[in-house]
Amino acid sequence: QVQLVESGGGLVQAGGSLRLSCVASGSISSINRMGWYRQAPGKQRELAALITSGGSTNYADSVKGRFTISRDNGKNTVYLQMNSLKPEDTAVYYCNADMSGILPGIFAYWGRGTQVTVSS
Repeated sequence: QVQLVESGGGLVQAGGSLRLSCVASGSISSINRMGWYRQAPGKQRELAALITSGGSTNYADSVKGRFTISRDNGKNTVYLQMNSLKPEDTAVYYCNADMSGILPGIFAYWGRGTQVTVSS
């Protein structure tokens, strides 16, 4: 069974930093694109950052210059370094990955999410 598990969320003051981690585990053949999405209360889930298997990245305008996504392919892990955090960054952050496993084909998987709360 393939799964994603996030960690690293918490409570931080505005201007502070947090580093999120997401580990993929199970019978994994390959991991393609990995990303972080977030969902604030009462709002739709939105993309924060993406990274391809080759290391190309894409960021939402709201986090550019403050967040950095990276991955360690040997550890099946994706990270999100979040600096200069703002109260509007408060959300549940979800890890997402396109992976292939025992079954043929590539499927999108989601973690359960980790809460990030930024106080003013």
